[in-house]
Amino acid sequence: MKSILITGAFGGMGYAAAKELSARGYQIFALDCKLGEAEENIIPIKGDITSEESVRKSFDTVRSYTDSLYAILHFAGVYILDSLVEMESESFRHIFDVNMYGAFLINRTFLPLLKKGSRILITTSELAPLDPLPFTGIYAVTKGALDKYAYSLRMELQLLGISVSVLRAGAVDTGMLGISTDALDRFCRKTQLYPCNADRFKKIVNLVEARCISPEKIAKKAIQIFNKRNPSFTYCINRNPLLLLMNILPKRLQLWAIRKILR
Repeated sequence: MKSILITGAFGGMGYAAAKELSARGYQIFALDCKLGEAEENIIPIKGDITSEESVRKSFDTVRSYTDSLYAILHFAGVYILDSLVEMESESFRHIFDVNMYGAFLINRTFLPLLKKGSRILITTSELAPLDPLPFTGIYAVTKGALDKYAYSLRMELQLLGISVSVLRAGAVDTGMLGISTDALDRFCRKTQLYPCNADRFKKIVNLVEARCISPEKIAKKAIQIFNKRNPSFTYCINRNPLLLLMNILPKRLQLWAIRKILR
């Protein structure tokens, strides 16, 4: 039985992937900071991906079951919506720790269990290659850094016969959409620099997130990628046409459009 490590395994996308993959006969090591229930072929592991000690303990747990992993599937992540000049330092560090540093720690620590033919799939965001919109900048920056990290990792691990890919997902119907709405509400209440702008931006965010897909579609897309003999680096799902259209514009026109909409 092939084994797969999933981070963020008890969130919407992670749990859907764990269920789909376990049903297909994979043994799933379900790593998350909140511990879920054990199920057939799903072994819960409580761990903090931003803590080197916690990740090492998680490695030891997995190593007690198996000496090899077929794949690592990264779903752990956090969403913060805030102004780059008003957000707290702790929030700035936290989102980088979870969205970027955590992936680095997991991949470095679990590398000894990856063999030739193993796969790493990192969920970034449709925003990763796009120019950020106001107040989503910190999230986009971390996902962009993660995307670049993944490509650099692919360049290195190809020499060991290990494939690295990214899944750039648009809006997914998970708890994170609720978190994003709450984060935007908090930002609109607390901002002192952008009160009118933030209220208008909320309408744009609601429009973008209205077009979301189920986490099960993400799970099935991940399985499709795993089944490919030679996976590509980039896979996209549910890209938002408004964001794509905005990104086609020259940067000067993007800035002008945002000023017109949000001022």
